[in-house]
Amino acid sequence: MLHYIGKRLLQLIPVLLGMTFIVFLIIRAIPGDPAQVILGQQATKEAKAALRASLGLDNPWYIQYVNYLGDLLTGDLGESMRTKATVSSELWPYLAATFELALFAMILAVIIGVNAGIVSAWFQNYWFDYFAMILALIGVSMPIFWLGLMGQWVFGIQMDLLPTSGREDARNPVDPITYMYVVDTIIHGRFDQLWDVLKHLILPAIALATIPMAIIARMTRSSMLEVMRSDYVRTARAKGQNMFWVVYKHALKNAIIPVLTVIGLQMGLLLGGAILTETIFSWPGIGRYIYDAIGYRDYPVIQSGILVIAFVFVMINLIVDILYSFIDPRIKYD
Repeated sequence: MLHYIGKRLLQLIPVLLGMTFIVFLIIRAIPGDPAQVILGQQATKEAKAALRASLGLDNPWYIQYVNYLGDLLTGDLGESMRTKATVSSELWPYLAATFELALFAMILAVIIGVNAGIVSAWFQNYWFDYFAMILALIGVSMPIFWLGLMGQWVFGIQMDLLPTSGREDARNPVDPITYMYVVDTIIHGRFDQLWDVLKHLILPAIALATIPMAIIARMTRSSMLEVMRSDYVRTARAKGQNMFWVVYKHALKNAIIPVLTVIGLQMGLLLGGAILTETIFSWPGIGRYIYDAIGYRDYPVIQSGILVIAFVFVMINLIVDILYSFIDPRIKYD
């Protein structure tokens, strides 16, 4: 297992290098001059030339790339062109906000999606099966921005039950430690703030969880149907074992491998693709951070933000691969 993990970690190097090179070239193909964006339309040619020189943008692209890799190898993610702060100091609060939202959304998606898929397979061709699969189809097809806006209108405006934007009450801000506000409020013992933070999480998490929930439900149903036709399931049922234990103890364990793959992929996608949800709910996450940086042509922020997301995505896939061997003893990484 350790040999396998070491080999996978070594494979990260060419993957991340290739990703940095592709992103480096693509963002420099975006029309617009960073110096013009930073200094404004009234800037003189001399001022723009001086700024390009100070930022190293007057060098050929390959020299800029080598300089970027050199800084990266020393752990330096660069300095934001817009705020002049180091990217490493700015990045974590945004990444923590997205991770908290994505994790909460994935917990909802897994609990509801897996159980809906199990019950649909258990009662195949009954009304719940048809009802759950229709809802899953709607969930996959429904645009997140529409669902988010409807949630804000119904639960935030009409019923006044939940806040419609932000991570916290501006009148009672959280004192950040980890920048994951649920964790921070528990550390401080501020359970009044914890309830407020959870209320802010509900609407964006539900909007973000809809598509993964539908995909997980359909994958679970498909996998469970195949397993429940197996001989060992029929034998367990013939011995008179309780159907609940047959399904959740025996069938689910063997059906969970493809579902686990989907969960890992969806978690990675949520971390990098939550920008619509973050925009609708004014959630200060990594997606909005990178999106704003694109508007300002802030190359170090874009490059480093995408690099971190890619690294997290690959690590999630590695964790999923390792979990396979714990769930199914027949899988060995020798």
